Amino acid sequence: MSKVLITGTAGFIGFHLSNALISKGFEVVGLDNINDYYDVNLKYGRLNESGITKELIAYNKLLRSEKFDNYKFIKLNLEDQDNINNLFKSEKFDLVVNLAAQAGVRYSLENPHAYINSNILGFTNILEACRNNSIKHLVYASSSSVYGLNTKMPFSTSDNVDHPISLYAASKKSNELMAHTYSYLYDMPTTGLRFFTVYGPWGRPDMALFLFTKAILEGKTIDVYNYGNMLRDFTYIDDIVEGLVKVLENPPKKKDAISNPSVSIAPYKIYNIGNSTPVKLNDFIEAIEKALNKKAERNLMPIQPGDVEKTWADVTDLIDDLGYKPATDINYGVNEFIKWYKYFYKTD
Repeated sequence: MSKVLITGTAGFIGFHLSNALISKGFEVVGLDNINDYYDVNLKYGRLNESGITKELIAYNKLLRSEKFDNYKFIKLNLEDQDNINNLFKSEKFDLVVNLAAQAGVRYSLENPHAYINSNILGFTNILEACRNNSIKHLVYASSSSVYGLNTKMPFSTSDNVDHPISLYAASKKSNELMAHTYSYLYDMPTTGLRFFTVYGPWGRPDMALFLFTKAILEGKTIDVYNYGNMLRDFTYIDDIVEGLVKVLENPPKKKDAISNPSVSIAPYKIYNIGNSTPVKLNDFIEAIEKALNKKAERNLMPIQPGDVEKTWADVTDLIDDLGYKPATDINYGVNEFIKWYKYFYKTD
């Protein structure tokens, strides 16, 4: 079975993906710097579920899971070029999934340098390590935010995305351009995944579902941007992970020279992964209220800078190439999150 490096395994998607690949028999090495962008206790909670004990974690030290023989973890920054290179040389990975990044649209207005360091410099180090160690496939996280102010719906990977409206989105678009360069120059298969509003158990506390649930349970008012008229293509975490696994096991192939200049001849691909069924924010809140059996006090506000009003994924390529389409119903997904939230935070 292949050996895979997954960066960002103390994070939401990385945690779920690592568990899925461990269960499939992959040899997995997880990497994360466990930064304090949000509550580190949640990150340590995820790691603990995978058998990584907080007290034993030390920087640049590989730690074997106490639960799984085929899982190891290392605390490391993507910006640490020397130790990233040493890790690749010593572990001899077959596959890499880069999910580690500075996340969040709104936070990029406050701390832009964090995005350059992690999402640009860090990704450069991953690309270089992959090309110098004959990695068979690099899969990396992009984002639906790259579509910016596009008005054509649904968003297609063939759409122009040259006008991002946040530094986070710009950094993700940069990742796609950088990956294409390496695919073309070094014949290195790369696949970028534009995730659409991922939610579910163990989710990030800066995301709407987490914020709303916490506030409603505590009887606090929730801030509802764009007066609740935002449309989001909410995508359940299990659907994201299933798509990731299918993509990982099917690296793109180099194409013959073709007349259409918009299609790459390199072993390079971009996919949308979204539920392709946009939900209005007000309806999303109603699903949370129903699951909690408690009404929310709403503070209706205008849209924030850097936010987009609508997201909607065209997943035609995902269906055509891999026979896969996310389909989890929003009510089921919200209920699963609420059950996890009450368990983890010991609320009634």
